[in-house]
Formats: sequence, structure tokens, C-alpha cells
Amino acid sequence: MKATNGMKATNGMPATDLALDSVTLTAGARHLVKDVTLTARPGETIGLVGPNGSGKSSLLRAVYRVLRPDTGQVLVDGTNAWSLPVRQLARTVAAVVQEPGADVDLTVREVVAMGRTPHKRLLDGDTPEDAELIESALRSADATHLAARPFDRLSGGERQRVLIARALAQQPSLLVLDEPTNHLDIRHRLAILGTLRRLPATVLVALHDLNLAAYYCDRLYVLHDGEITASGPPAEVLTAPLLARVYGVTAEVAIHPRTGAPQVTFVPGEPLPDRDGGPGVSPHRV
Repeated sequence: MKATNGMKATNGMPATDLALDSVTLTAGARHLVKDVTLTARPGETIGLVGPNGSGKSSLLRAVYRVLRPDTGQVLVDGTNAWSLPVRQLARTVAAVVQEPGADVDLTVREVVAMGRTPHKRLLDGDTPEDAELIESALRSADATHLAARPFDRLSGGERQRVLIARALAQQPSLLVLDEPTNHLDIRHRLAILGTLRRLPATVLVALHDLNLAAYYCDRLYVLHDGEITASGPPAEVLTAPLLARVYGVTAEVAIHPRTGAPQVTFVPGEPLPDRDGGPGVSPHRV
């Protein structure tokens, strides 16, 4: 677990304390997220896991202030995020989303440099410190060799690394990421999550890969049908009965002898365990 006492983000700001207090989000008559309470202590890496449509992305959008909660609050260092000035929020929170928007006619370096915008006044140019931070972010995302290339000519994985570099250049004290390993090969998945893990910032990340979540996250929150169904350290949360109930699959969970983290192995076609871990009904073939 990352140290949290006295932890400072690289911009000199303390790592952020995040709390979601009974947050409910709706779309018409449908609940996207219902009565979710979640905490991320300064410097922690917190993972959101759950099947497609469980509410992970919606919950993250409430944190980086795209979806306003119908009820409940998102508290950033004890202050309602929706009451913070836009500029202050941009200096505190950086987001890496699944759908970054339309193509832009910029080079990779220019895209990453956009991360410095919240720290500048209108018409300010880049300082030597900005240039150093941009280069550091490019190195951390293994994107230095892409710096002069047009962003809209990159592959999906290359774009993802550049957007992560932009977020790193922003130097947030709270980093929110929605499936940041999408499109990445195995080497870059491990490298990016390792970089996030070492940040002094608080990190809230949605992940589909349970083994990566188990290794890199301090605590997990499991979302199912818009509600938190389990939370805690990965070794306590990732159990065969929970995976059967939430994902509808049979799995074996063991502690990896070298990493010490839970390792999930899926067993297609096996009967689902019941809630107590015994044999149960046969699943659909997967």
C-alpha cells in the first residue's frame, strides 16, 4: 500500500481525500447508481470493478463533474465537488476517460502540454518547468518517441498512453481513470498501472481485469446493478462465490506465491458455486 501520511503530490498539493456519500444517479426512471458510499484516503489506489453496465463509468463521471448526483454528495477534501470553482477543480482532479472526444489537429506534445493549462493564466506560455513536466509525463507513458507525431494518426493504444501522459502533466492530487488499460498491450498495461501506483496522488480507477486490480489496488469496490455489493482489500473481496453472483462465472481464487496478491482463474463450463462456496447450478457456457 502506498504511504499516505504526509504524502505530497508532485505539485506540492496534499493528496486528495475523496468521499462519495450516498450518491444516486438516474437517467429518466432508471437508476445508474443507487446510494453508493465510497472513500479514498489520501494516496490510496482504489479500484472499481464490476460487469458491463454496473455503473462504474457513471460513478466516475460524478467524481469528475459530468453527471450531477440526484442525491448524495461527492466530497473532495470535505468540500462538495460541485461547489468548487472550475479552475480549482481542474488543478485538483484529472480524468482519463474511455471516449476522449473528437480527433484533434495537434501533435502529441501539444496534447500532453494541455495538461498544464489549469496552472496557467490566459496567454501564458510554457515555462522551463512546464517543459520538464511534459517531458517527464511523456517518459512515464512511454510516449517520448511519439512527441512530434500527429495525435489523430496514432493507434488506439498510443492515444491512450498520450492521454494518460496529459493527465500526469496536469499533476493532479486526485486522478480518475476509466479503463485506462483499454487498447494497451501487456507490457504497457503493467507499466502504466505501476506508474499510477507510485504516484503520490489519490487514484480512483475502473478496471475490468480483476488480476490487475488485485495486484495494483489497495482496496476494491464491486459494483453490481448500480450498487456496491462488496468492498475491502482485494484478498477479502475477490472470492469464488462473489464472482459467481456478480459475474455469473465459475472461478478459483488463490494467493499467488510470488506476488502475494489474489489470482483469479476462470473455469468455463463448471457449475456455479452457491453463496457459501459449495456446488450450485450450471452456468451458461463461456
